[in-house]
Amino acid sequence: MNEAKVEGNKLFGEGLYDEALLKYDHAIQLAPEMSASAEIRAICHNNRATCFFKLEKYEDSVKECTKALELNPTYMKPLLRKAEAHEKLENYDDAITALKKIVELDPSNHQARRTIFRLEPLAIEKREKMKEEMLGKLKDMGNSILGRFGMSVDNFKAVKDPNTGSYSISFQQ
Repeated sequence: MNEAKVEGNKLFGEGLYDEALLKYDHAIQLAPEMSASAEIRAICHNNRATCFFKLEKYEDSVKECTKALELNPTYMKPLLRKAEAHEKLENYDDAITALKKIVELDPSNHQARRTIFRLEPLAIEKREKMKEEMLGKLKDMGNSILGRFGMSVDNFKAVKDPNTGSYSISFQQ
């Protein structure tokens, strides 16, 4: 088990990430499902995550980080790698979640704090963009239905009541 991991590390160092993945997988298979070997399996999953990251297979990197963290929830390397992979995938909220866990485990980690600060505006922007996209799709769907009756969603106006926060909808031609 340890020999396969060492071979994987050697291949990784040579930039042979696909071959290293196979060795780490072999090491995981050799490690028995006992708590004593959980640490070596967590390390191998983290190493696989790093290989996938180098190969720009970010979804696979996230999956391997998750496996490593299931075995060792306080393992910092896969938390950081998971945040980096989520950022590459533009899953900013997920990246921020991983980074907040890092800060929770290590309050002195200023790099994680800076990254959260940098990603928060991107997360807000992405949520707004998704909201606009969804509203556009809903409007298109509404227009396709209302169009059969010679109407459009533009014929309806929603007005928010400042006292209750509820909306009233009025029809306009």
